Amino acid sequence: VHLEEFGGGLVQSGGSLQLSCVASGFTFGDYAMAWVRQAPGGALEWISVIDSTGEMTDYIDSVKGRFTISRDNSKNTVYLQMNSLKPEDTAVYYCVKDFDRLGVIRIWPVRKDQYDAWGQGTQVTVQG
Repeated sequence: VHLEEFGGGLVQSGGSLQLSCVASGFTFGDYAMAWVRQAPGGALEWISVIDSTGEMTDYIDSVKGRFTISRDNSKNTVYLQMNSLKPEDTAVYYCVKDFDRLGVIRIWPVRKDQYDAWGQGTQVTVQG
């Protein structure tokens, strides 16, 4: 299993970024995917989940209305569109593979063993 994130970078407060995660080594369309982030000095925080079909999504309250998770099973890719970014969104963002089709909301702090696979992470820095 391999997950690789793209799209991180430096953005001004109020700006937007889109993260992408390309998956390989498993049947992508059979599994829920999620995004987890880790702020400097902080614990791992679950942000969003999307089920295997892309029909069901959920978000942590702090990003609802600003972030959108989506997936393209034909491209083995999951996305995180981040709008109205705030300095507190600064973190390393990880794409993660869940263990089943539906996925679950994870209570803070997230543990590494709660997901089947992790990407290497991509840094998002929001300057205020």
